[in-house]
Amino acid sequence: MEHTFATLPTARQPGRPFDPPKELVEAREHGPISRFPFPDGHQGWLVTGYDLLRSILADPRFSSRKEFMRHHPLMDLSGIEIPPAPPGEFLLMDEPQHGRYRKPLVGRFTVRRMRLLTERVEQITAEHLDAMEKAGPPADLVTAFAKPIPAIIICELLGVPYEDRGSFQDNIDKFLGGEVGDEELIAAYTATQQYLAELVAAKRADPTDDLLSDLLDSDLLDSDLTDEELRGIALILLSAGFDTTANMLALGTFTLLQNPEQLAALRADPELIERAVEELMRYLSVAKMFMRTALEDVELGGHTIKAGSMVFLSYHTANRDPERFTDPHALDIQRQDGGHLAFGHGIHQCLGQQLARVEMRVALPALLNRFPTLRLAVPAEEVALRPETADVYGVKSLPVTWDA
Repeated sequence: MEHTFATLPTARQPGRPFDPPKELVEAREHGPISRFPFPDGHQGWLVTGYDLLRSILADPRFSSRKEFMRHHPLMDLSGIEIPPAPPGEFLLMDEPQHGRYRKPLVGRFTVRRMRLLTERVEQITAEHLDAMEKAGPPADLVTAFAKPIPAIIICELLGVPYEDRGSFQDNIDKFLGGEVGDEELIAAYTATQQYLAELVAAKRADPTDDLLSDLLDSDLLDSDLTDEELRGIALILLSAGFDTTANMLALGTFTLLQNPEQLAALRADPELIERAVEELMRYLSVAKMFMRTALEDVELGGHTIKAGSMVFLSYHTANRDPERFTDPHALDIQRQDGGHLAFGHGIHQCLGQQLARVEMRVALPALLNRFPTLRLAVPAEEVALRPETADVYGVKSLPVTWDA
């Protein structure tokens, strides 16, 4: 029997902060795709199954273009003209525009290049753990550990001066965190854009040894990039390179502390860290939902998706699909059935996934080794979680303590 949602389920079950909303999980019992009426009356679709979601991500008949996303799952956009993505913001573009911006970046985020950053990630991690240890318990793991490590790394890659990092963190938190009003969100976004415009101008006048300066070198590219395009690219890299990893580090630690058997297994065998990181990515899927628009009529999962129809992709339920993963709602850091979609799939697969892996593989074991008695400083139900309206799920703060 075909399933239809009345509204988008967003509430997580009490006591189960790591699981997708119950209604999304249950919908899959009726099949991997459900009808979903958007608030403005548009009849769209919501995909919860792994195979179907993966196929859509690889299908050029489904568009990522911003101007086609005329409907929103939580608000009525009737009468609002949606503009194309600004130059350089390639996540909301299709080929060939998407490839023009992504191609010069791919070689700079290879496995080899990211592994060369390991020593620097180790150094930054050790500095922040030293500061935690010196200050003594308790600590907020989000501000002391999870946010600064990826923030420093991505700022160094782009050539952002260290002293400007704090304002970046604050502004990115505001326009991705889902907790501020429209006026404050717009102000944070505008301030970030203005800063990036000034940064690009400074790099053009005086290039340094960083990614942004590399992109200004036309000898390395097929064509010149304008300042506006560079600003858009920088915004995408800063936002994605900081927010997702920061939330994975904090929420991943929270998850391990709530799964003591898995934590003990990781402590007993440090070689499990690579598999543990992949399992945490699957289990948590912090970048939980994305949208696509059908460019033509498409037969999908026994349904005809009409041209112009929007399809909502539920990554966090696809990564819990029992037809793809054994015992999918259990955290198992020794899991053999990999292949999660936490980094996406197809042409938009996360460009910085190798960087995220390096940061998590270094930072998580270092934290656990430095503080063997690490534990929550408050009851688990009192940990403040990001709202479901946030683009990336996570914790707002994570109070922890340890035996000094």
